Amino acid sequence: MMKNLVVLSGAGMSAESGISTFRDAGGLWDKYPVEAVATPEGYLRDPKLVINFYNERRKQLLTVEPNEGHRGVAALEKLFNVTVVTQNVDNLHERAGSSHVIHLHGELTKVCSSRDPNNPRYIKELKPEEYEVKMGDLAGDGSQLRPFIVWFGEAVPEIETAIDYVEKADILVIIGTSLNVYPAAGLLHYAPQDCEVYLIDPKPVDAHTMRPIHVIRSGASEGVKQLREMLKP
Repeated sequence: MMKNLVVLSGAGMSAESGISTFRDAGGLWDKYPVEAVATPEGYLRDPKLVINFYNERRKQLLTVEPNEGHRGVAALEKLFNVTVVTQNVDNLHERAGSSHVIHLHGELTKVCSSRDPNNPRYIKELKPEEYEVKMGDLAGDGSQLRPFIVWFGEAVPEIETAIDYVEKADILVIIGTSLNVYPAAGLLHYAPQDCEVYLIDPKPVDAHTMRPIHVIRSGASEGVKQLREMLKP
């Protein structure tokens, strides 16, 4: 029987594809205050600014490709039951071929109701020619279409689903995340005691745990390559 492998990925997973990270020097938070573009209050204050910010992020998806890290994670499906739990809002895991991806923080390619963001009736997947959302574009309930993004201060609807998969994991792989953003950072603590844990990151990461962790000090592409060698049957 195939083992259950769960990948928890963060911004470092997509950095090699050219997606701007938020927290590193020169990242998006240096250019845009988090309060302005990633909180419900910022959206209420200036919805046009927020909508345009995510329009630009969305258009960036048309210029980038999955990297070898994304492809390597997708290739693990040949050997394991793989679930990807990502903090990223891009679609690069799916484009690389991963078939089961849980997006904790929403998806750039989707929009939703401003009044009822998590109502599936009003969540819409945008085609590339629709990536430019405008003020006055309405959801099915008559409210302004907003980015389908979980902002700071909002609940993370998919966290319970992610916990269910981590609790059944035989192998947990953490890639490119600082483990500073909760609730995602707490997922490690739901892994069973006998679950093997691998951490791939070029920088030191405090995992806030005493459990043994196989650390691969590399970027996503090289790190996943090494991981695949280590996991070969």
